[in-house]
Amino acid sequence: MEKKHLHIAAGVIRNAEGEIFIAQRPLKSHMGGYWEFPGGKLESGESPEQALVRELEEELGIVAVPGKLLQTAEHEFPDRLITIYFFLVEEWQNAPYGREGQPSRWVKQTALIAEEFPPVNRGIVALLTE
Repeated sequence: MEKKHLHIAAGVIRNAEGEIFIAQRPLKSHMGGYWEFPGGKLESGESPEQALVRELEEELGIVAVPGKLLQTAEHEFPDRLITIYFFLVEEWQNAPYGREGQPSRWVKQTALIAEEFPPVNRGIVALLTE
């Protein structure tokens, strides 16, 4: 049986003070309880940039301008393969908040803790905290 391959766009939302906006995954979801860079799955026919804009509006209530692609990461789980496209987002309209009730917060870029994120996110955390 072939594994499901999910493509995900994630935003590294950084403000002028060098803080990154992160959200906590719902406890009942895959990798629940970990913090993450907001985003979500690409829908059929969507580019990673289009998915990012749509997901950030749905999850955080912001209208984002995707910046450069910082990193692409893959991780294989027993039941799925995921590819995540991490984009830097430094321009948006509205103040981000957990629109779906998820805990969210700003954290200094240098204070991100890799172990608080799913394994596939740890490479981007390392890149951001170098």
